[in-house]
Amino acid sequence: MADTSDIKLTITFIDQDLDAEEKDEEAKRLLTQMKELDEVEEVNRVHEIDVPEGSKSITGYVVGQVIAFVKSESVKQVWGFLTDRLGNKPIEIELEVTKDSKKVKVKASSRKELEAAVNAIQEITKV
Repeated sequence: MADTSDIKLTITFIDQDLDAEEKDEEAKRLLTQMKELDEVEEVNRVHEIDVPEGSKSITGYVVGQVIAFVKSESVKQVWGFLTDRLGNKPIEIELEVTKDSKKVKVKASSRKELEAAVNAIQEITKV
């Protein structure tokens, strides 16, 4: 984990119409895009060791899942990026504020739902 980041985002593609390989492709695409963001301290695939019971994996990674570490002052820009890129994709986002161990998990399948989820997360976490 990046020492300077205090927000951990776990993004999971949950579209029922996609098979495991398609979800994985979505995760790889997001990973590549997020690596280009200055606001993201670190971004990786989620390793199988972190897999919740019952989850599937391909090549040691959780299918369709990306984890990113962000400084709190940059999280609004990252939310904007995620809303633009993932606004119409069924996803689940788990946000953890590492300094006080607050966790929030939301699901969204449209841009409107994602924007509402982001607003709720920001209100709850004061990010």
